[in-house]
Amino acid sequence: MALNLKRNIDRPDDFYQELLDMQRGMEEEDVQVMNAKLILILSNHIGDHKTLSEAMSLAKN
Repeated sequence: MALNLKRNIDRPDDFYQELLDMQRGMEEEDVQVMNAKLILILSNHIGDHKTLSEAMSLAKN
């Protein structure tokens, strides 16, 4: 599966706001745990190791 880097989120501003809202009022450690869970859930949905490795490389750099 090729990594799609083109805009692909319906209503991206709403999505970003939802990400911010779900973190509001949380301690930093809890935010990190929640973000890790979200990453694992979405990674499982993607399921392709090559695609996930490419995404991790892009995120790191």
